[in-house]
Amino acid sequence: MKTQDLCFLSAADLVRLYRARKVSPLEVMEAVLARLDAVNPRLNAYVTVARDAALQAARAATAACRKRAALPPLHGVPVSIKDLTPTKGIRTTWGSKIYEHHVPDKDALVVERLKAAGAIVLGKTNTPEFGAGGNTFNAVFGPTRNPWNPALTCGGSSGGAAVALATGMGPLAQGSDLGGSLRTPAAFCGVVGFRTTPGLVPVYPRELAWDSFSVTGPMARTVADAALMLSAVAGPDDRAPLSYAVDTREFLKAVKAPSVRGWRVAWTPDLNGLIPVDEEVATVAEGATKVFRRLGATVKAACCDFSEVNEIVLASRGLCMVALHADKLARWKDQMQKGLVWNIEQGLRLTPEEIARGDKLRTTLWHRVRVFLEAYDLLLLPTVAVPPFPVEQPYPTEINGKPLENYTQWFFLTYGITVTGLPVISVPCGFTRSGLPVGLQIVGRRRQEAAVLRAAAAFEAAQPWSDTIPPVVSALG
Repeated sequence: MKTQDLCFLSAADLVRLYRARKVSPLEVMEAVLARLDAVNPRLNAYVTVARDAALQAARAATAACRKRAALPPLHGVPVSIKDLTPTKGIRTTWGSKIYEHHVPDKDALVVERLKAAGAIVLGKTNTPEFGAGGNTFNAVFGPTRNPWNPALTCGGSSGGAAVALATGMGPLAQGSDLGGSLRTPAAFCGVVGFRTTPGLVPVYPRELAWDSFSVTGPMARTVADAALMLSAVAGPDDRAPLSYAVDTREFLKAVKAPSVRGWRVAWTPDLNGLIPVDEEVATVAEGATKVFRRLGATVKAACCDFSEVNEIVLASRGLCMVALHADKLARWKDQMQKGLVWNIEQGLRLTPEEIARGDKLRTTLWHRVRVFLEAYDLLLLPTVAVPPFPVEQPYPTEINGKPLENYTQWFFLTYGITVTGLPVISVPCGFTRSGLPVGLQIVGRRRQEAAVLRAAAAFEAAQPWSDTIPPVVSALG
């Protein structure tokens, strides 16, 4: 099998082929590393590669396949880890000069679970400093570029992860999401990013153990692979107080029986006018509603009010940035990314009244959305309000000629769903006239990840995209 063919096999296919002894984990790892050597210098998805350890693990996985013993669910499958997530013996910098040479002595819980499931950690993928922002660049490693057009951003903050997937540098990627960091790069790069209910995938270590905004989770090229990865990392852990028990078999069952027939689906291009949306992006995303109708769903243009989002974000994000990073300003301010510094200082200016009001508004919004979703099984909307923009531009300052107030506002379509705590997946739904991917968010009811996966798998089957290869890779042959 050709190197490119091996690199673009799904994780599910790899697992099946390993068990049938038709291909080995070592063959796949060597192919992926060759792809990485060819593609990564131009795009900068991986910032640290654990080449020797990955090859050693692949050899051991290959030997285990020969024994025909029972194998774990992700046996021998390469996976990338975002550079915000600690990895034992592999440099973890958080994209910051402060931790440029940091090497953890323990794995994060999600890495522990991936390894226990048999996955092989290939390396660390790029992120903006401390994951703050929707464009992946930092002072340690520089920018990560979009594989559909390297002059443009890949999104963020799990930008390196998305680029690695899109270009065949591994079938699975771990990412994280506060305001859209799984979903934005998934949309910009044409892959899948699944933000699950906070607590479904436990996070440890964590400075803010009760944080109900930020999650860690799966990215992949297919919905089935996202479900497979999720089934390996979800479930309770006492070190993560928000975590809860779940039957992970339901995720795998959902993608094997995809359907939305008879479902009630709401569509909104802009969360009821929350922010402007690029007209071409809105048109492409709305095209997905025709697919849902063809699959037997009833689709209606409808959305409740989301006008509180800006106040909720300013209060909650500002408070989080103060808690996590205010102590760094005195020594490191001049070396930290400007957007991050702005957000910390904005948080320091918050009054107790503003923080309390943000929390109360989140409660108000939650109940309004809860009532709205009593009438609908799903909510559909674009993932990002704009197409990918120049990589040198930190963030968009206007949309459709309307100025934006701060560096987070352009990704309020994802952040607006974040603050509800609802499960949401971003799937590719088409391309702009210039050939750039557009993402669609599929939002489900509280803790209904299986329903989201079932719907996403049905859409994927009706409008497949996983065989589409970005121009940067196609040019390599």
